[in-house]
Amino acid sequence: VQLQAFGGGTVQAGGSLRLSCAASGRTFSTYAWFRQTPGKEREFVAGIRWSMGSTRYADSVKGRFTISRDRAEKTVNLQMNSLKPEDTAVYYCAADSRTWNTGSIPRAHLYDSWGQGTQVTVSS
Repeated sequence: VQLQAFGGGTVQAGGSLRLSCAASGRTFSTYAWFRQTPGKEREFVAGIRWSMGSTRYADSVKGRFTISRDRAEKTVNLQMNSLKPEDTAVYYCAADSRTWNTGSIPRAHLYDSWGQGTQVTVSS
């Protein structure tokens, strides 16, 4: 099953972007967004459990980013507000058919499906 991520782009600092993740008409149990910059490891951003809607965020994005699910569209969205230059990265959507507890959501190796990545650039 292929995941597709949409919505990347370039925005000035303080601006907003919305990313979406879709999975070929089906849904998974756990979704997450990760990001990566050149030379660095992939970093957890936010995650959500589809059934309960429970969420988890990296400290660096708390209060600025919101992850949500759209049951009708079968998508998971990441609303990013108050963007900073340090948010610049390639953002990846990940999903897994298993329901992870919130403590496990940030663990990238647990996800068996990944999207192609979408570039987010925040200019100062």
